[in-house]
Amino acid sequence: MITLKKITLHAVLTSLVSLLYVQAAMAGIAIEHWTQPSGAQVYLVQSHAIPMVDVQLDFDAGSRRDPAGQAGLASVTASLSGMGVLANPARGEAALDENALGEAWADLGASFGGHAGNDRMSFTLRSLTYPDLLARAVQLAARQLAEPAFPQNVWQRERETMIAAIKEANTRPATLAQRAFDQAVYGSHPYGYDTTEASLQRIETSHMALLYRQSIQPCRAKVTLVGALTRAQADTLVTQLLARLAAPETAAAASCPALPVLAEVAPLTQASEQRIAFDSAQAHVLLGQPGYKRNDPDFFAMLVGNYILGGGGFVSRLTHEVREKRGLSYSVYSYFEPGLHAGAFTIGLQTRPDQADQALQVSRDVLARFVAEGPTETELQAAKDNLIGGFALRLDSNRKLLDNVANIAWNNLPLDYLDAWAQRVQSITRADIKAAFQRKLQPGKMVTVVLGGQ
Repeated sequence: MITLKKITLHAVLTSLVSLLYVQAAMAGIAIEHWTQPSGAQVYLVQSHAIPMVDVQLDFDAGSRRDPAGQAGLASVTASLSGMGVLANPARGEAALDENALGEAWADLGASFGGHAGNDRMSFTLRSLTYPDLLARAVQLAARQLAEPAFPQNVWQRERETMIAAIKEANTRPATLAQRAFDQAVYGSHPYGYDTTEASLQRIETSHMALLYRQSIQPCRAKVTLVGALTRAQADTLVTQLLARLAAPETAAAASCPALPVLAEVAPLTQASEQRIAFDSAQAHVLLGQPGYKRNDPDFFAMLVGNYILGGGGFVSRLTHEVREKRGLSYSVYSYFEPGLHAGAFTIGLQTRPDQADQALQVSRDVLARFVAEGPTETELQAAKDNLIGGFALRLDSNRKLLDNVANIAWNNLPLDYLDAWAQRVQSITRADIKAAFQRKLQPGKMVTVVLGGQ
């Protein structure tokens, strides 16, 4: 009964977050930032209307650091870190397997887990902030963060499950098209690595433990908190979360050995095209190239421009030309994936195999014209109105606000980034977009993949 009450209260409180954070977005969001003696960087947004806190810890341990022959190492390391913790006799703590760990979190009505993307390995904690409940949640999270068991039997089971999923995915045309596209765009860069049966077979729990030990350290942490905590409480919470990871906090501890510098994504030197036969009712068409890094000064011009080109759904130019005027595809889109390296620019669509060449040519023509001429004034104003009008929806929950502040932390963006976002969008001109797209995209040197119907 106690657990049910906690869960119900949690759900009710969560339902109030949307309205409160829309109001916060309109009023401005104050982000506090400081660095702990350990070197951990902390970012806090205080919100005391609801007794809840969301915490994210980010480390430079994403898949971009996977060894070439062990694609998937970061992802499985993050996943398996939550499937058991070691015993700690000095603290009188018995080992917890995945079931016991899950039950412990359920009893608290809280959650903690990890995942890895291209650039970072992240861990998130969510808990109500009632003192006795939060203290126990932080204690359990600190233990799970510092003492993952990486159980061999669980890895054997998970590896078999993942291999089965990969085999099934390899029967899907979308998977095969995306794989060919990524490999052509990224070449040998880790952004293009593909997790395969062979790469998973090369990963052992010892490799996970080594990656974890080298990467998950207080001096490498960027910690974001959103919720009902004061600065002093947040600082104490972060200290407790990281306390088991490494040596005592000293000036020397704040300086981590530098991680290896990774090469950038190489620009394409010429166009390439792959036609892949596949028995499917729809042809999958992908067109693109390496784009830009997240810290690029053209970010806002590219954001607004891509909304007009293909990111704005039914109001985009690609949709108008490919779908509305010619009926060649139900959906056509474009997007950028900026990260610590230049993520891909992609135009994608599905169409009948006999229409694939026409749809591809129309998409190329739309792109080339957009890069050469930029948007119209009408398109630009409509994009600004939609982006600015929908901005509050990017911040209408604890989770969304946490994501945005963690993005500021990870990419070293200004602390007033969210407050200035609408102004930055509003200031973009047609000339800005035209110049930025001409700097970033080369329509004559792109990768093309057409899979299906041959």
